[in-house]
Amino acid sequence: MAIETAELGSAILAKEERLLALLHGYGSLAVAYSGGVDSTYLADVAHQALAEGATLILADSPSLPRAEFDEAVALAQARGWNLTVIETAEFEREDYLKNDGTRCYVCRSELFTKMQAYAQTNGIRVMAYGAIMDDLLDPTRLGTKAAAEHQVVAPLQAAELAKSEIRALSRQRGLPTWEKASFACLASRFPVGTRVTREEVMQVERAEDVLRNMGFRQYRARHHGDLCRVELDPAEIERLLDPALRAMLDRELKALGYRHVALDLAGYRGAGGEA
Repeated sequence: MAIETAELGSAILAKEERLLALLHGYGSLAVAYSGGVDSTYLADVAHQALAEGATLILADSPSLPRAEFDEAVALAQARGWNLTVIETAEFEREDYLKNDGTRCYVCRSELFTKMQAYAQTNGIRVMAYGAIMDDLLDPTRLGTKAAAEHQVVAPLQAAELAKSEIRALSRQRGLPTWEKASFACLASRFPVGTRVTREEVMQVERAEDVLRNMGFRQYRARHHGDLCRVELDPAEIERLLDPALRAMLDRELKALGYRHVALDLAGYRGAGGEA
């Protein structure tokens, strides 16, 4: 549901105006789009600024759950955005599969390389991704490194927009992602140093489908071989005091091939808790 402009502070609205002007100045733009909070907001503003001059690039990868992929496509179609789906090949790269701590850099590099080829072929002047002010707190800055190498800009950072502001502006725009839970790619469920495989990524995806279908909002299914360590938002952990619900979760996750199912009592810890 949209909210009145008057409910947003003038400083936040001024940031969005700066963002619109910046995007309009690009002339043509390819946006890395995932259906998450930040890239969806960027996509909507880019469409407002450039109409068909803004192309959304959605990477079709095993690390993106089919449910997330389908939601991203459906939203783009509903909003009339110019969407292109490309296949990325990070799962064919040993430097990605070995998961040695640089996996995110390899993944971003693969995406930006494919985006760059698309942009050059189609005469698109600028490439952008949804990095925000909060991402500057990331000590690794792997995404930033890959973006710099491929000349990919971060308009939301340029407009000095933080996550809370993007959620508020997304709500004003009627974007369903304004209250969407945080998400990271499925490969992030593997501890650093544990090899990533397509089969086990699919196992994690099915495990998180179980959590999703049980009505949990913020969750992770951390993969530790034959053990699945479940993280939930601390406010949702109490639901598993219900013996029937707990038994159902245990049964369904073991049906996927896990021998042990553990609940992380610390709960979901946000981006800093990603493997």
